[in-house]
Amino acid sequence: MPNTLLRVKNLTIAFNGNKVVNNISFEIISGKTFALVGESGSGKSLTALSILRLLPSNASLKANSILLQRQELLNLSELNFCKLRGRKIGLIFQDPMSSLNPVMTISKQISEVLKIHFSLSKAEIQARVLELLHQVKIPNPQRRLFEYPHQLSGGQRQRVMIAIALAAKPDLLIADEPTTALDVTIQAQILQLLKSIQQQTDMALWLISHDLALVSNIADTVAVMKNGEIVETANSQQLFKHPQHPYTKKLLNALPSLENCLQHSKLTPKSLLKVSNLKVYYPIYKGILKRIVDYVPAVDGVSFELQLGKTLALVGESGCGKTTLGKALLNLIPVTSGEVLFENKLLHQLKGEALRQQRAKIQIIFQDPFASMNPRMLVGEIIAEGIKALSFNYSQIEIDNQVKTLLRQVQLPEESALRYPHEFSGGQRQRICIARSLAVKPKLIICDEPTSALDVSVQAQIINLLKSLQQQQRLSYLFITHDLAVVAEIADEIAVMYQGKIIEQGSVKQILNNPQHAYSQKLLAAVPKLQK
Repeated sequence: MPNTLLRVKNLTIAFNGNKVVNNISFEIISGKTFALVGESGSGKSLTALSILRLLPSNASLKANSILLQRQELLNLSELNFCKLRGRKIGLIFQDPMSSLNPVMTISKQISEVLKIHFSLSKAEIQARVLELLHQVKIPNPQRRLFEYPHQLSGGQRQRVMIAIALAAKPDLLIADEPTTALDVTIQAQILQLLKSIQQQTDMALWLISHDLALVSNIADTVAVMKNGEIVETANSQQLFKHPQHPYTKKLLNALPSLENCLQHSKLTPKSLLKVSNLKVYYPIYKGILKRIVDYVPAVDGVSFELQLGKTLALVGESGCGKTTLGKALLNLIPVTSGEVLFENKLLHQLKGEALRQQRAKIQIIFQDPFASMNPRMLVGEIIAEGIKALSFNYSQIEIDNQVKTLLRQVQLPEESALRYPHEFSGGQRQRICIARSLAVKPKLIICDEPTSALDVSVQAQIINLLKSLQQQQRLSYLFITHDLAVVAEIADEIAVMYQGKIIEQGSVKQILNNPQHAYSQKLLAAVPKLQK
């Protein structure tokens, strides 16, 4: 008989009387993987947070029963519940940047869990922290111990979150989009790590994800959630082979595929962006006087060209320099050497008003939507900020109408303009960032993982939106991503980046069907495929 670890009966969550999760029931078996899938805003993350009593103060919870190893969690005092959080149930949050403490080193943040739940010496704690960083494949773990979250890439921050969740060896690990910011090779390693730990310890894994291919490879049982209700539950093989509910079928049909290589448009080639031997080196400081002792080559002699109305996808593992390159193109970080030619103008020679006007033509969709928005500003103000800053001759009514139009374009209701960023799910926040980037009518958009936080149905809508805007306005995209299936849907060319260098470049069909470099072949081999 299977040993049920967690059993939830008739769970309902409401905000001010409005039900967002409606009367759902499910159970999780020890040593097995339960996946909860569905579109952004369907209530997946709220369901997980409710089990740990981490809901916002204005939320109300009702349930007939929430049993963990035959212990009724509804009856536990807050003091006893604190002993359970992290120890019996671990949680990998969806958004690593907003979940990590920005003023604490990585070592201290992982140590915190160990100090709360175990009686270990300082040396034992340090050894365990280092072991965890090795487990989750953090590069140079000894050096990372004393770094802060902002010094890590998005994927590296996600791996730190996984290390924190695994620190106390929980019986149940809730993983809320644990591989969203990771490239496919590290994603495969992390999933293999979680499965290995699961087999060794009989740990149950509750996976919340929008990546159906990934879910099909790892889950034993899958529940599909829509508008706060579970519409279908089945074992993984049965659900992906014979989906019953129309919504499940819709999700599966929306999956991007490596087979869908973009048909190249027949536009006359016209160079928009030309990058020549670009280098970005970060100094390494040591000693009391913080003297520069060496440099880290984040971007090391990169060259490429992007045509007007085309999409160049930049792919590679987390920390290889993709995001650094994107920021360097915008002068957001200093360039060590090299040239960036945009519309035949050297960007790094422009200053003041000339640079400001040229920047209006290049926008960026950041990897972390929550960290890139001012939490004290309304969404409408965030989207309108660029329009006002660049002195477009619009009245306030015209600006408001433009904001509403942009919100509709990214499938958000117009009334979203009057809400704050924290009131939205991760996927909804990403759509707000896309709307903001479109507001000043740019010619080039640097898309830094723009679909990583989106479920497959909304991801398909965003890809179609970006392609439609490209055709209408002849937009160009530098598309930074680790999702090669998305690349196949939207890109014209691919540049593969590894350790700060572009090691292979060519058309989508050429790279996806016949990669030449061993690293490109490794990336493609690691892409999860839907198991039926």
